[in-house]
Amino acid sequence: MAENCLVVHASGRQLDLLRGEAARIALSSKQGWWTDRADIGTRFCFEDAKAKESFADACDSFGITCRDG
Repeated sequence: MAENCLVVHASGRQLDLLRGEAARIALSSKQGWWTDRADIGTRFCFEDAKAKESFADACDSFGITCRDG
């Protein structure tokens, strides 16, 4: 399901913030999510494409760079 994944470049509190946001988004869409290590950054994956888009919007609103991955 790599098509529903985003790689973010964040650490510490920013990463904690994103994990919380991913959990909130997944809960509201009743879908699962998980994280993996990426070559550079952390990969956030969602079972649903809409959840991925919501997460991308959240990253933008926090000023955190993300890319498909």
